[in-house]
Amino acid sequence: MEPNGAAPNGTPPPLLEMQGIGKAFGGVRALRGVDLTIRPGEVHALIGENGAGKSTLMNIMSGAIADYEGKMRLSGLEIRFSSPQGALKVGVATVFQELDLVPGLSVAHNLFLGQEPRRSGIFVDNSTMHRRAEAVLQRVGGGISPRSIVGNLRLGQQQAVAIAKALAVGEPRILILDEPTAALSTHEVERLFEIIRLLRSRGVAIVFISHRLEEISQIGDRVTVLRDGRAVATVPASTPQEQLVSLLIGESLRALFPPAGTARSEDRLTLENFSYRPRRPSPEWQAPHDINLTVRAGEIVGLVGLLGAGRTELLQVLYGTAPPGLQSGSVKVDGRPLRIGSPLAALRRGIGFVPDDRRGSGLVTTRSVTENLILADLKRLSTVGVVRAGRVRDALRWGLPRLKIKAAGADAPILSLSGGNQQKVLIGRILLRQPDLLLLDEPTRGVDIGAKAEIYHLVRSLAASGLAVLVASSELPELAGWCDRLVVLRQGRMVADLPPDTDPARVLALAADTNTTQEQQ
Repeated sequence: MEPNGAAPNGTPPPLLEMQGIGKAFGGVRALRGVDLTIRPGEVHALIGENGAGKSTLMNIMSGAIADYEGKMRLSGLEIRFSSPQGALKVGVATVFQELDLVPGLSVAHNLFLGQEPRRSGIFVDNSTMHRRAEAVLQRVGGGISPRSIVGNLRLGQQQAVAIAKALAVGEPRILILDEPTAALSTHEVERLFEIIRLLRSRGVAIVFISHRLEEISQIGDRVTVLRDGRAVATVPASTPQEQLVSLLIGESLRALFPPAGTARSEDRLTLENFSYRPRRPSPEWQAPHDINLTVRAGEIVGLVGLLGAGRTELLQVLYGTAPPGLQSGSVKVDGRPLRIGSPLAALRRGIGFVPDDRRGSGLVTTRSVTENLILADLKRLSTVGVVRAGRVRDALRWGLPRLKIKAAGADAPILSLSGGNQQKVLIGRILLRQPDLLLLDEPTRGVDIGAKAEIYHLVRSLAASGLAVLVASSELPELAGWCDRLVVLRQGRMVADLPPDTDPARVLALAADTNTTQEQQ
């Protein structure tokens, strides 16, 4: 562990130094004397639970907050940004988690929005703009056309466009990335990391803010841990995850997970030689093939697999949100055959589903906490089409304390909540219907470690009352610590059913088909 500001022999002097940074909002102290140094050509990860001070520190660094205590130096010269534009002028650019892009415009128009090259000082010079956009896009790769409409691009491509936008006004000296991988697939994360490594090789310093601890060692050089508004340590990015967790929350990784439960004898979900064939096959949608799987009451079963393994697709099929198609084999819920239909039909059979994209396919972002929480249970809460306020209050009294949702109030806008609390609202919406089988797809994506632990304990407590859970996650340590069994999928097929303490290398080898044989426990 190295003190902040210390530079080992042979390393370049700091590019950015922050000393004694403090900030309070009213009576709430967000930062308490934080010291931070950023070196040229490094990826410096910044981690901490929600409320630890990451966003406030980032906003000071990027010029969004100008009123703060302490000093900031850029290349040895004291500086205080009055606005994000002021920071951008000296080479400090930011890509926020909520991408600052206009979906209906082309990539080129997004890159130069408000700074379009013009002819005669009046007309937009489209040929010049497209030529310049092409040159910028080549720096981030990915084969993105400047004429493509941003809203038609995959999320990973939009992330690349947002980075290209930061590069369009000149090479930044410091690029701040706020939760850049929160909603990306494994392949899109790998592509983003290629872009980051390319920028790092050019001497650009990257400030990488993330909740995904497993990514830190893959892309980072150093990591600073914030807790309760203080920088508690700056350590090498190779620091073991167990130690990072201890620095984050003051407890061990094992402490995040609740004790294992006990499965009951009754089978909640049974798949026998189950397959699903979409009427219109797509290379990006991996159909399930010949699945044999049982999930019992009180059991949490984890779906493990690489990109394209079919984890999400299996959950979508069971909930009725898959593309239209034909099923074969047998699928039963509580011993009764299930015919794949619609989400409404699944809900009626006691199946609940929490999708991986909480904003794109889960939350109604223009509505309040209450409206989002009760959305799946309006019929029970209504009389002849009128929502009854008393029933809603009863639902809130049940849900808010149990879910530990932190919000200004039940009527607060859903987007005013942190990612972890938004996720708890989405889970709570389904739980209000009291399902017997819960399907979870990446339930802790973009969620801080404290909220993750709350979700683990909540779902385990529900499993103890008889709920069966089938959960897909790209975080193997999460599945190993949380689940009772691990089911490995590869190319839509189930290749192994393993205990959670199986060697992670063996699990990944099965998922990747590297000199392994199929096995069932």
